[in-house]
Amino acid sequence: MRILVINGPNLNLLGTREPDVYGDATIDDLERQIAEWAEPEGWAVDTEQSNSEARILDLIQGFDGDGMVINPGALTHTSRAIGDAIRAVGTPVVEVHISDIRARQPWRAESLIADACVNSIYGRGVIGYRDALRHLANRSAMQFETVRYGPHVDNVGDLRTGGGDLVVLAHGGLWRHRFARDTIESLAVDLARRGFDTWNVEYRRIGAGGGWPASGHDVLMALDFIPQLGRDPDRVLGVGHSAGAHLLMWAAQRSLTPVALHLALGPLLDLRTAVDSGDVGAEECSEMLHQGAPAVMTPGHVETVLVHGEADQIVPAERSVTYRDAQGLELHQSDCDHFSLLDPTKKEWAWVIDRIGSPE
Repeated sequence: MRILVINGPNLNLLGTREPDVYGDATIDDLERQIAEWAEPEGWAVDTEQSNSEARILDLIQGFDGDGMVINPGALTHTSRAIGDAIRAVGTPVVEVHISDIRARQPWRAESLIADACVNSIYGRGVIGYRDALRHLANRSAMQFETVRYGPHVDNVGDLRTGGGDLVVLAHGGLWRHRFARDTIESLAVDLARRGFDTWNVEYRRIGAGGGWPASGHDVLMALDFIPQLGRDPDRVLGVGHSAGAHLLMWAAQRSLTPVALHLALGPLLDLRTAVDSGDVGAEECSEMLHQGAPAVMTPGHVETVLVHGEADQIVPAERSVTYRDAQGLELHQSDCDHFSLLDPTKKEWAWVIDRIGSPE
């Protein structure tokens, strides 16, 4: 794949411009990091930075490749010309912002280019550029159809056809709105390549209409919608990561669609302990509890397998050990961290595939 990364006005000042907002990485650091992400994947990535709107328009119009990543800086909120250029060229473009533009001044929350882009990633720091590159690669790897299952803008799921059993995926991210289904997308693509149909669902998150019970109800709606997908799978399986495992576990035991097996990756299932221990995400867990979420999620009648990395700094591995002992579940432990469970090239995912078995 050939990809162009465009950084707009004032991003040349990264490292010195409001480091509390944008971090201390310079533009040179960012471009080196992009090259390091691209090399093992075989992506040919060019990077450009300009303070000129006209120059950015020329870059968009003149690029002949597979996809673009663009951080237009403040032009995001003022330039209709950039959105028009993206629409005109037809190349898939991912919008990226280092900061959480929805949590700053109100004027920053509006993007004039978002509806011209195939995805918008914000608030993840410079890692957002890596996620944007991966999203472009995943889009190119396999066709998919985005299907609406409910009335809210986030009530959608990406359907990929492999021909076999259906796997429903629910992403994590501590229910925060800046983390979306692209974070688990690589697993959906890998499963589809192996012959599974995959339904990668989005749901409302905290700060965008979600929380409890809204997020759980969305995943339940997505499961109940499966008969309308035009699939008649022999088995429906679930793969949930982190907070997504929490939602999928709640929904699977209530759905009209039987879920045969739930693989819970780095699952966040004990909200009370997370709050009391001050874990990463304690604030979000506290908010979910305040809204009425169960303090400890239980699997009900659905067969559930826990997969957890011993180096997990987000959800400590001992949480799954304690949960396994209390619920009598199967637990597979490895030496990986929280996010390696989202990488289909890792040995942990190979174990998950073996546990799921071949598509029927």
